[in-house]
Amino acid sequence: MGTVIDFESGAVARLQRRIAETEAERADLLAFGQGHWTATRSVHEAVLAVIASEHFDSLLRIVTEKWPAILGCDAVALAFVSGKTGFRADDSGMHGVEARLVESLYAERHHTVLRSVDAGHPLFGPRAADLHAEAIIPLHETGTLQSGLLLLGQWQGEAEATPQGTELLDFLGDSLAAMIGRWLPR
Repeated sequence: MGTVIDFESGAVARLQRRIAETEAERADLLAFGQGHWTATRSVHEAVLAVIASEHFDSLLRIVTEKWPAILGCDAVALAFVSGKTGFRADDSGMHGVEARLVESLYAERHHTVLRSVDAGHPLFGPRAADLHAEAIIPLHETGTLQSGLLLLGQWQGEAEATPQGTELLDFLGDSLAAMIGRWLPR
């Protein structure tokens, strides 16, 4: 008499493995979608906040003081050149900087950059040494805004660039540049 070969248990085991893999992929996809939705909502909230600014000083306060909580980051700095003067704003106020520092970083960054770093860019000011991930977002020329950058920093974490993430940050930068152009003298 011949031996009966059990194909069923092997097929069931393979199906169970495939189901588990599919469930894991589904969970990853849902987590990504949730994260993207949260990021989109945060960026839209940040843009609406600056649209509501009543003058340039309130715009700076919103960006440097409210955006960290809205965007879920630890530090926000804004650097720009107007005329021949360079400025840096953070939650401690507005500070003068050499225009060439802003212009040289702006010239290097025609697109949003997300990166992990040992220390943040000096335009973050005193907090730079404690930052380990940063986004550098160019603010394209608007009115008298010749060169501008929005810098977002995190104490911990690694910066991962995704096309959707950089598109959102580009939108944030473009919206901010338009608002700055609205308030700076022409």
